[in-house]
Amino acid sequence: MPILDRLSKLKARPDRGTCRALILSPTRELAAQIGESFRTYGKFLRVSQATVFGGVSIGNQIRAVGNGVDVLIATPGRLVDLIDRRVLSLAKVEILVLDEVDQMLDLGFIHAIRKITALLPAKRQNLFFSATMPKEIAGLAAALLRDPVRVEITPRATTAERVNQSIIHVETRNKLALLINLLEQNAMPRTLVFTRTKHGADKVVKGLIQKRIETAAIHGNKSQSQRERALAGFKSSRLRVLVATDIAARGIDIDGVSHVVNYDLPFVPDSYVHRIGRTARAGASGEAVAFCDHEERPLLRDIERTIRQQIPVTQHAMSIATPEPNERSVGAQGHHRPQQNQPSWRKKPGQKPQGGAHGKWRPKQQQRQGGGQPR
Repeated sequence: MPILDRLSKLKARPDRGTCRALILSPTRELAAQIGESFRTYGKFLRVSQATVFGGVSIGNQIRAVGNGVDVLIATPGRLVDLIDRRVLSLAKVEILVLDEVDQMLDLGFIHAIRKITALLPAKRQNLFFSATMPKEIAGLAAALLRDPVRVEITPRATTAERVNQSIIHVETRNKLALLINLLEQNAMPRTLVFTRTKHGADKVVKGLIQKRIETAAIHGNKSQSQRERALAGFKSSRLRVLVATDIAARGIDIDGVSHVVNYDLPFVPDSYVHRIGRTARAGASGEAVAFCDHEERPLLRDIERTIRQQIPVTQHAMSIATPEPNERSVGAQGHHRPQQNQPSWRKKPGQKPQGGAHGKWRPKQQQRQGGGQPR
């Protein structure tokens, strides 16, 4: 809004082949979403804009930026293409915005970012936004800023209060069967599943479709039209499940996500916080379940240390032995924050699972401190 207000007060049109505000996004979906927001909020203002990203024809984008625009939303790769073609100059940029800056700098965009910032005027306003900010990435971002003011809406690694979290210890080879069982046995109307790789996402989609569960995936190997159809289908509830990698899903705003499934635990603990934050938005409650194999337990310890709490363990017919309490220590500064509400899919202690070996899961009975009988 401040950017629109500032630009709306300028009388002269931007010069041909230039822009006044440059907004960089790591993904096509997020760039399109930002462009849509600018159109909505600036509907009654005389502020021109264009959105450019890869995966589509560059011809229309060349014509759009060639006329000059007030606001240009772009992914780094396509922006560099336009600069190299000499159809765009950054000499008139007054405002630079980097959205999801940690992902931009951490996942291969650093060289493009350096090339872009070298072409910008020395006198400009810089705005960096990010849901997570690891220390090493924050240091790199700070090198691009001058006397920055840091604003934090919530403390680092704070999980949403209304998200009911749980962990199921399961062998990797049984993860797909477990996910299918949960979807078949429980009310999970809009479920977002996170995998670590693009190949893993496709494998999950194939397995769910074979069970007639409406599913699609978004990741870097999908075309722009495929990604747009998948998002539209998920938002309209035509698709019950959307499988995504962290990069493709970063920054995407989808209302009404009922469940988040961490099919693979992320290597970066902050990514866990960002993933489960996709549910329980705008005052609603949500469920987040994570699958954890033997080899992922160090990742689980890192996550619990980062969020300063232990994630409650839930038992299922496919569960494997859970780690001892000392294996899941959250550290001297950590603490266990009990969750008041159990996820809707959990059964009460003592109830038998339904459906044979693949029935609903039930929570592990909590032990008294120092061992002893279940409470």
